[in-house]
Amino acid sequence: MIGIEFVFRIIGMIVMAIVGVYFGQDLAASMGTSPDLYAIILALLGALIGLVLTPFVTTRPARYLVNALGKLSAQTLAAGLMGMVTGLLIAALLAFPLSLLPRPFSQILPFVGVIILAYLGVSIFVMRQKEIFSLFVARWQARSSEETGEQGETGSPDSASGVGRNVLLDTSVIIDGRIADIARTGFLSGTLLIPRFVLNELQYIADSPDALRRQRGRRGMEVLSQLQKESAVPVRISDIDVEGVREVDDKLVVLARQLRCPILTNDYNLNRVAELQGVAVLNVNELANAVKSVFLPGESITVNIIQEGREAGQGIAYLDDGTMVVVEDGRDRINTRANVGVTKVLQTAAGRMIFARIEANGG
Repeated sequence: MIGIEFVFRIIGMIVMAIVGVYFGQDLAASMGTSPDLYAIILALLGALIGLVLTPFVTTRPARYLVNALGKLSAQTLAAGLMGMVTGLLIAALLAFPLSLLPRPFSQILPFVGVIILAYLGVSIFVMRQKEIFSLFVARWQARSSEETGEQGETGSPDSASGVGRNVLLDTSVIIDGRIADIARTGFLSGTLLIPRFVLNELQYIADSPDALRRQRGRRGMEVLSQLQKESAVPVRISDIDVEGVREVDDKLVVLARQLRCPILTNDYNLNRVAELQGVAVLNVNELANAVKSVFLPGESITVNIIQEGREAGQGIAYLDDGTMVVVEDGRDRINTRANVGVTKVLQTAAGRMIFARIEANGG
């Protein structure tokens, strides 16, 4: 089968031979000699040049260009095309005012503007392609979230369950582990969205030389695997990123604002920063405190005193939900069950604490 390069060689040889004939005739006429000899010599020289050099100006540059474009990603090609179109549009807008300049500027500058602006458009769009496409993705997801919210308000079948809402997970809540139990119960709605940079931070912690951090990171990996297998709500890992921001918490806040979705966390600092910027936060610690049993002063409960307290004579017990009960004069009742009367309930940053006194008939 005849190759395309051979075909172009033949075409180039013929074209250059014809050019050589005409050039030889003109050269002979200017010198006043017989045109035949010059025409034959220059035709043969032109045919040789066309046969040898044609691939270097036709097929080989085209093949190199195709190979170079083939190595580029679709995103880079799309960004380059968008940049070129933008540059050409700007050049078209500038062509008319540039054409009103005196010559030779009116003839040269419009063409130069096309070349420069097209090059700048391609360069800038390719250089900032990640930011441009992440912006488009964020806008599209925000619009999808708005449409889902409007459908929920008009009484769609998914309005009660909140299907379609994204919930961003941070690293701390994954390592904590309670999110797997919460997701399994079905109380969460929408999609649990885990950005790739959160997963990268989790992997970095799992590879830490510190044994404790490494253990926490690996626990987070196990919780994430459990979420994907057993969660009652969909779990999705997204490649969406926030350019120009380095800290993971800052990226989460910016991303939550762009997507108009809440952040699920148990990190107090992230909670405060997100709330100050108007981002909704779902705090696992606040949820845990909210579902703990409520006791009022004067109520009686039965507890198992297991250890001494900080103050003299105190004993410590724990309820099933982990609430600590400080029992006055309970030191002598360690490792026994006793009926106690609630005297005070204290809410602290660490959780709820109950103070109690052993009843007269405490058993």
